Amino acid sequence: MRRVNCPTCGVKVEEVPWGTGKHTLCNAYMLHLAHWARKLSWKETAESFHTSWDKVVQSVQYVVEWGLAHRELGTIRAIGVDEIQYGSGHQYVTLVYQIEAGCIRLLWIGKERTMASFEKFFTLIGKELAEKIEFVCSDMWKPYLTLIEKHCTNALNILDRFHVVAKLNKVLDEVRASEAKKMVQDGYEPVLKQSR
Repeated sequence: MRRVNCPTCGVKVEEVPWGTGKHTLCNAYMLHLAHWARKLSWKETAESFHTSWDKVVQSVQYVVEWGLAHRELGTIRAIGVDEIQYGSGHQYVTLVYQIEAGCIRLLWIGKERTMASFEKFFTLIGKELAEKIEFVCSDMWKPYLTLIEKHCTNALNILDRFHVVAKLNKVLDEVRASEAKKMVQDGYEPVLKQSR
């Protein structure tokens, strides 16, 4: 690209519509690599398109930066909150999704699974937007429930079915065990052993 040394403006570089800044890849190719990096591992993407892993990383960073700069939250009516574990041990990230019929998208990722981390999501969207949320789907982790109640004052909190059933099964097992123990103490032989 041509450079001009303007006496008033200084050194200027010719702008081209297919490239951005000092990237060595054109915008269309970076979009293409980033698209495939969502479907394959970054290593597989690099091998498939005969490029380097660094170029795939650069492409993903370009797309993420562009997305963050042009992000419009708009009105959010329903969100889902959950965490995923990564690495070894108990390392988590908190995820918040918009889960509406016409729009399902990842809104925010927070490091760790803590109240302080989740609080940053509500700082990002602000009080006004948080109060407009009508539905929140989450598990029964107490810090999530506390912050949802605090910030989403008009929302119906829908608990994740998996966690509700898991808690119900745990309680049923405890009741069955205590009833079987009581039957043995009363002199009866429990009919169903080792079964649910």
